[in-house]
Amino acid sequence: MKNKLPSKILIVRLSAIGDVLHATPVARELKKLQPDCHITWLVSPPADKLLTENPHIDEVLVWDRRPLDRAFAGFNLPAAYRELKKARALLKARHFDLVLDIQGLFLTGILALLSGAKRRIGIHERHEGNPLFMSEMAPNIASPHKVHRYLSALMPLGFDLSTFTPGLTLQLPAGLDSFAENFWQTRGIDRQQPLLMVTVRTTWPDKNWEPANFGQALNALPANVQIVFCGSPGDEVFIKEAQAKMNRPSLSIAGQTSLLELAALLKSADLLLSCDTGPLHIADAIGCKTLSLWGPTQPDVYGPLTKGHEFIISPHDCLRCLKTKCQHKTNACMKAITPEMVAAKLKNIFAKG
Repeated sequence: MKNKLPSKILIVRLSAIGDVLHATPVARELKKLQPDCHITWLVSPPADKLLTENPHIDEVLVWDRRPLDRAFAGFNLPAAYRELKKARALLKARHFDLVLDIQGLFLTGILALLSGAKRRIGIHERHEGNPLFMSEMAPNIASPHKVHRYLSALMPLGFDLSTFTPGLTLQLPAGLDSFAENFWQTRGIDRQQPLLMVTVRTTWPDKNWEPANFGQALNALPANVQIVFCGSPGDEVFIKEAQAKMNRPSLSIAGQTSLLELAALLKSADLLLSCDTGPLHIADAIGCKTLSLWGPTQPDVYGPLTKGHEFIISPHDCLRCLKTKCQHKTNACMKAITPEMVAAKLKNIFAKG
């Protein structure tokens, strides 16, 4: 590399859980390019919890975008201006040499500009006017995968994508070392027997698989496989729907853990069954094997790149739309995945051990 990299670098990726984890290789590869650079990451809660122990990030800068989103939704321009002014004060004080905007939104473009950095690199993603705020754009690479596209922001700095070794970064605090063991013990989980964790809900309506389908698929598992449902408090009603279709015991821990505590539990599990949602990417980052179900999104864009992961892709011809709500209002792609398909895959995975 002919020129030394800028020393004070800001990464902008505000949300969401999976996307923030997908972006963590950017910080890791940056440190390889220039070990003495200072990396600051601008992030919005709750995704900031995933970065606090990351060894490749020098400072996690937390700016809550939710008040700004509410202000825009209510057409409250004075409130929106106040929130952006707070962000400007937060960023300007740090005197960045370079900003890597790997979210590609109009908002993140504004934040990059407000940082005061003269060099601002954007990526070929959603755009939304984002290039207007960039001083340069990363090359538009052939790979559709989000991890690769985020890493393209480093290519103007001398990074060679062909040298990348897949893997996300999620470092757990030392205080969680014994959390999983104690948690399972108090809930009667036998760690000598296989443990399957299940998440039944996503934040996109059309990525969801019917709760009853989960219950039917799980019924086919060997009796020694322990089943634990996880998720947010709001998932409990859907978990109960799944359990109503089961003739075997299961445990729900929905709403009982923080993000990092969930990560610690997943690290101790044998497998996670999930659609395309945050816990899937947490599992990937901490080394838990997964079986995931795909319809409107696809694993070649969002799925784990590391080994140990299995995918069931909808056989329906209407898929990969990337829409949060099905335009046909049928959710046909996810409905085309049958409980029998999932049951067969699960049995095969546990048979292999």
